[in-house]
Amino acid sequence: MLFGLDGVEIGLIIVFFCLFGSILSGFPVAFAIGGAGIISFGIIAALDSAGLLIHQAIDTSSVMYRDLISSGVHPDTVSVFRFPDLPRIDEPVFVNGWETALDRNVSFIVNRINERVLAGQSIETLLAVLMFVLMGITLERSKIANDLLTTMARVFGPLPGGLAVSIVVVGAFLAASTGIVGATVVTMGLLALPTMLRNNYSPELATGVIAASGTLGQIIPPSIVIVLLGTLAGDLYSAAQESRAVAAGCTDALTYLGEPAVVSVGTLFQAALLPGIMLALLYALYAFGYAMLNPDKAPAVPMGDAGNEPITRGEGLTWFLGAPLALIAGVILLSSAGIIGSQSTTVSAFSDIGEGASLRTNVSEQCQASMIELHGQQAWDAAVAEQAAINEAGGVTESQRLSEEEFAAAQQAKIDAAAPIGNGMAVIIVLLGLTLMLGRGVAPSRDVRPLIAGAIGLLLIVLVDVLFISPVTSSGATVLIMALPLLLALYGCREAAIRAARNELIRVVFPPLVLIVAVLGSILGGITNPTPAAALGAGGAIMLAAYRKLQDQGRSGMVIIWSTFAIIICVLIGVNFDLRINQSSVSVESWVAFFLAYAAYLYALFGLLFGCWVLFAGGVLTPVVRETAKVTSMVFTILIGSQLLNLVVISFGGEHYIQQFLKSFDNEFTVFLIVMLVLFVLGFVLDFLEIIYIVIPIVGPVIYGGSFDPKWVTIMVAVNLQTSFLTPPFGFALFYLRGVAPKEVTTGHIYRGIIPFVIIQVVGIAILWFFPAIVTIVPDLIPN
Repeated sequence: MLFGLDGVEIGLIIVFFCLFGSILSGFPVAFAIGGAGIISFGIIAALDSAGLLIHQAIDTSSVMYRDLISSGVHPDTVSVFRFPDLPRIDEPVFVNGWETALDRNVSFIVNRINERVLAGQSIETLLAVLMFVLMGITLERSKIANDLLTTMARVFGPLPGGLAVSIVVVGAFLAASTGIVGATVVTMGLLALPTMLRNNYSPELATGVIAASGTLGQIIPPSIVIVLLGTLAGDLYSAAQESRAVAAGCTDALTYLGEPAVVSVGTLFQAALLPGIMLALLYALYAFGYAMLNPDKAPAVPMGDAGNEPITRGEGLTWFLGAPLALIAGVILLSSAGIIGSQSTTVSAFSDIGEGASLRTNVSEQCQASMIELHGQQAWDAAVAEQAAINEAGGVTESQRLSEEEFAAAQQAKIDAAAPIGNGMAVIIVLLGLTLMLGRGVAPSRDVRPLIAGAIGLLLIVLVDVLFISPVTSSGATVLIMALPLLLALYGCREAAIRAARNELIRVVFPPLVLIVAVLGSILGGITNPTPAAALGAGGAIMLAAYRKLQDQGRSGMVIIWSTFAIIICVLIGVNFDLRINQSSVSVESWVAFFLAYAAYLYALFGLLFGCWVLFAGGVLTPVVRETAKVTSMVFTILIGSQLLNLVVISFGGEHYIQQFLKSFDNEFTVFLIVMLVLFVLGFVLDFLEIIYIVIPIVGPVIYGGSFDPKWVTIMVAVNLQTSFLTPPFGFALFYLRGVAPKEVTTGHIYRGIIPFVIIQVVGIAILWFFPAIVTIVPDLIPN
């Protein structure tokens, strides 16, 4: 053996040094990865042909091996790490020759590119990367960060360390709206760093908080890291659990686990929400604590008055906290009392199918023992009892078509059980009520009569809904009955919106906040998957940037505003009316609703095209599209190159060798801890894309093949990958900040400033390790 090392170990070392050297060569990373795969394969093939790479494999024909298998040990668990005393044989790393391995690699790379890049199941999800990148770059070019930084500095500046806290708040806000680390770090470095230094802030604190806050976009949804990692994790988890089920003696993962072995990007977005907020809070707490201990290095900085109407503390607490909480609490209480609820009268024409047992019980003895070990004897006994009861009742009840009498009775029962106030109407009342409270709070000295009129309109809406509208009232009749109270409420809300628009904080925060709520709300609420939501975000970002451009040019942005209302009208009509006009019988009401929705759609499309033209004429759209194409092309090229490098590692047994080493540990936590430490160390020299597409496919079958929740595993990996942006010498956030920092800020300042935030990242990972519910609670509460 060369240098006393196994041939596979030498092959892995060669691959690492080729990858590391190609990245350091300055060649574009997207192409350097594929080049590293080709070069490393050539070197390994040459050494293997010369007889220098010898792999010591277990002799499967030996008596000791056969006795071990006969004792009940599964062949997949046998390795040189777990059973080092087994007889071995010397063989080349390419057992069938490097020519065969090359032929297999060429055929496999074509298949993988077709499956994972061109036409695979994950391609629709990967399209979300393009949309989110377009959304982020568009918002970055719309100068939203400039306004946010100025406004948040006025809010938090008077506090100790207030400028640093404002950076964290803006970083979290931009993370949820753009998710582009480079753009966020550069923008905040250009705008905030000189201001912080002029106000005697420590260079270490200033650079550290800017670099760390800029990386929040990698964990706070919508995160490109989670999209890329999620598409990979879904495949790895499904395949790993199928293998785990087969090894346990079961036919499939559904039988063994009692639930489908799936994890989606939307679910991962839900899981990442609280960890992202937790990290932002940890950053802000550190900045505040640093300022309290070192007041001369992070002083309070009054930034001047924004010209808003002054309000007393009592008015602020009443209208910004007390009244909104009372309104929301009242709606929740009425919902729990059954006064607010569903008014749907939709009834299936078929009876409900009977439920099966909680676990499949018609399994082999080996699978039964494995399922009892996994779920517990109590769960198994309960499933057996459920199946016995089902069998005594004649089996699972089949779904059958209801007769006309049964259908009418079921529909009448649903009408009788309907709540007096519908959920949709309650949502509208809450939103309009919050608008009125906001308008009252920001301008307490203004005439209150329009707001009172709006409040009366809301009360009339409730009264009319209870007295005159039933679950069987048509949508058209509901609109006509509600028209006058709704117009009165909208009159008050219009006045409230005008007053709120004069407040700088609301004027700056509200537009991107609406976009964030629309994109994340549609994903987290399970309304749609990430790709359509990303398209919605990209379109909204274009219209938001166009409105900002029109304001800068002194032109009216009413076309954009009316286009936004047109989208809202489309959604409301689509939710409340039956727009299926291709049926045999279509009511006049449906035709009117269809044409109104179609007209609103055409106007919204016109507004989007108008926004594109405004950005194109202003010289914004062309660089945005060019930059989006560059970033997206880089991501997909890295995806292709990493597949080539992975196949090289697989061809000489490197992947199998690493997996055998990890499986040699009996404790799952030990295995996962080793993987996390390796990812943390690799983060010093590799970018998150290389780690996702090169390392995760190798270790994924092991870390996703155990009993850990796949959401927790993926978010832990994502938080770990976020650290790769901060760790010297190759942390990308450090490079971005170094490029825009003033001359008086040295590289040493940046490196020293980032150390506390890297420690905070490790603390955050430790918190998630010991309290996994932080990751799983949101997906458990929100139905998918």
